[in-house]
Amino acid sequence: MLNLNMDIQTEKISLVKRLLDTDDEAILQQVKDVFEHNEKDFWNDLPEHVKAGIERSRKQAKDGMLTPHDEVMKKYAKYL
Repeated sequence: MLNLNMDIQTEKISLVKRLLDTDDEAILQQVKDVFEHNEKDFWNDLPEHVKAGIERSRKQAKDGMLTPHDEVMKKYAKYL
């Protein structure tokens, strides 16, 4: 638990210092595992219209309705 007298930024700085000071590979792996297993799934936070657009794009890709990258770049190069 966080020390109630310490704000979150101070606690994060303290943890970063400890992380930088360690050469213990097991600790580093444990920290990595914590982050990888606790990553929030952003999908649930997306608005419905964004989810619908992503799903539409996935279907288009599955159906082969893709434009090669080089063609897109040629078409829009004048805007870049």
